[in-house]
Amino acid sequence: CFSFPCRIKECHGLPLINGQNCDPYATVSLVGPSRNDQKKTKVKKKTSNPQFNETFYFEVTRSSSYTKKSQFQVEEEDIEKLEVRVDLWNNGNLVQDIFLGEIKVPVKVLRNDSFQAWYLLQPRENGNKSSKTDDLGSLRLNICYTEDCVLPSEYYASLRNLLLKSSDVQPISASAAYILCEVCRDKCDAVLPLVRLLLHHHKLVPFVAAVAELDLKDTQEANTVFRGNSLATRCVDEMMKIVGKHYLKVTLKPVIDEICESPKPCEIDPIKLREGDNVEINMENLRYYVDKVFREIVRSSISCPTLMCDVFYSLRHLAAKRFPNDPHVQYSAVSSFVFLRFFAVAVVSPHTFHLRPHHPDAQTSRTLTLISKAIQTLGSWGSLTKSKLSSFKETFMCEFFKTFQEENFTESVKKFLDDVSSTESKEPSGLSEPVHLKEGEMYKRAQGRTRIGKKNFKKRWFCLTSREFTYHKQQDKEPIFTIPIKNILAVEKLDESSFNKKNMFQVLHGEKPLYIQANNCVEASEWIEALCRVTRCNQRRLSFYHPSAFLNGNWLCCKATMESTTGCARCTADVPALLILEIDGDRETERIYTLFTINRSKLQKLEEACGSIAVYQGPRKEPDDYSNFTIEDSVATFHTLKQIIDIVEKLNESHEKYQKKRSSSAKYGSE
Repeated sequence: CFSFPCRIKECHGLPLINGQNCDPYATVSLVGPSRNDQKKTKVKKKTSNPQFNETFYFEVTRSSSYTKKSQFQVEEEDIEKLEVRVDLWNNGNLVQDIFLGEIKVPVKVLRNDSFQAWYLLQPRENGNKSSKTDDLGSLRLNICYTEDCVLPSEYYASLRNLLLKSSDVQPISASAAYILCEVCRDKCDAVLPLVRLLLHHHKLVPFVAAVAELDLKDTQEANTVFRGNSLATRCVDEMMKIVGKHYLKVTLKPVIDEICESPKPCEIDPIKLREGDNVEINMENLRYYVDKVFREIVRSSISCPTLMCDVFYSLRHLAAKRFPNDPHVQYSAVSSFVFLRFFAVAVVSPHTFHLRPHHPDAQTSRTLTLISKAIQTLGSWGSLTKSKLSSFKETFMCEFFKTFQEENFTESVKKFLDDVSSTESKEPSGLSEPVHLKEGEMYKRAQGRTRIGKKNFKKRWFCLTSREFTYHKQQDKEPIFTIPIKNILAVEKLDESSFNKKNMFQVLHGEKPLYIQANNCVEASEWIEALCRVTRCNQRRLSFYHPSAFLNGNWLCCKATMESTTGCARCTADVPALLILEIDGDRETERIYTLFTINRSKLQKLEEACGSIAVYQGPRKEPDDYSNFTIEDSVATFHTLKQIIDIVEKLNESHEKYQKKRSSSAKYGSE
């Protein structure tokens, strides 16, 4: 019998999972003819380069399957067949773990001496392949593999600063961010890392506003605002996918789950009706689903992320400025994104937005398609007018929409668009009234009273709107106390032990906490949920709070004597609308550098074109290589191009030095 240690030190360059760093762990197994011992490392959070530094010990003993051989022979034969296998996994928490790769090393290689080496992860071997390959069909794939070597952050300072200053460049077409999207053959390759980088540094809104203004210059009719695949629309699309995931979840997931788990027949196309289907019943079912989805959307403005509101605000006012004589263009500019490119797309493809785990079946998919069409129509400003309905390609959809009352839906859409295209700091006066959310009678604790006593708690009428939280002596009376919604820092339950009372919660704001007692636990939960939802956009929300009250000179929960002491428990509120995105700015900047490197020849041609235009201002008789590029200011564009090329050359040198250093120090594990 003998034993040997196996130390798992580190991994490098593990893949991203859903665009984020993974949560890796390793399983270490000693595999042989009659054994498969497995051990597991700890999970490392949010890293592609985990440092494990864990040692595992394995013993090789006599196997029961070799009873007729000597101890020496058993040991030698076992060693020849034993191997150490290390599997890398991403910890999925509540979902299935994802396999990242494996390595296999024969024990005989490790037996004689201490052995340390780097190994490349390999795909898992599949020993259960079906012999009937003809029955499996075929799948055609177009796979693009990219590998980025991310250097330390200081190497990217120049390129990062140049990109972040893009929104300040006049004209915007001369900026580094705009040039990046111009030279890339597929703008989608450039938009994703650019949007993520600008989001990470809070520079996306001014850039989107600048490129949207350029987009509107070329738009001649108000009814075609933001309908093409321009740089502005692609940036907004990508932003909504990144920022709006949780918004979609809280708004649409319950109703999407109902549609997918308890489907009702909704086909209204006479050609596609099945035998026995009743088109009138199907139309009622479809109307029920459409009403429910629409109602959830137009009531969801409170949950709309702050960043989306900021972008919609900019787009709305830019469109109104471009077409001052069209009173509806400010709404169609927003609805073209939030209804057509966000909610309607999520309804028809819920699995893409993680609203459902799998692609729905054919019948449910058809139902979702019809609902999505209806949402697009209801969300499009003025689409329910008779002239618009007559232009429908499908006559059955025209008949379906005749059952809708135009005024009710148009007013709901208008109010919703007003809400999601206004912000705390930029809310247009007169465009949106406060949304009434909840009201009712509860008890509030008076400030400066003793701990025990009936006079300590007084019955008051509470009212919550989208702008303020107030309480009144009686209903319909003037408010005694008002807290602006933007000043609320947290809303949490209060321990019963604080005042020997049940169903209590606290509203934390700039002054002393407001302690409130609801009439029952259900009412308390409803008020907490409503207050949490309306304050989710607040940028100064607390991360910690005190579960108990501050009485008699100390906090009852942690016994701290200073009233200003930071809370001792983490806040339990749901994910805020102002999301803290996990974005690796250096990784995104490296991707952008790679795109510039790939398109180096286009950068040089564009630089030459700017020089030619600066010298010769006459008419162009023949199309040039740069005729598809936007060059509004050749001097400013030339200046930016020169900066880009210089920065790319310096980064090339840094990459070459790093690769040489890495190749000289790395020791590969294979023989």
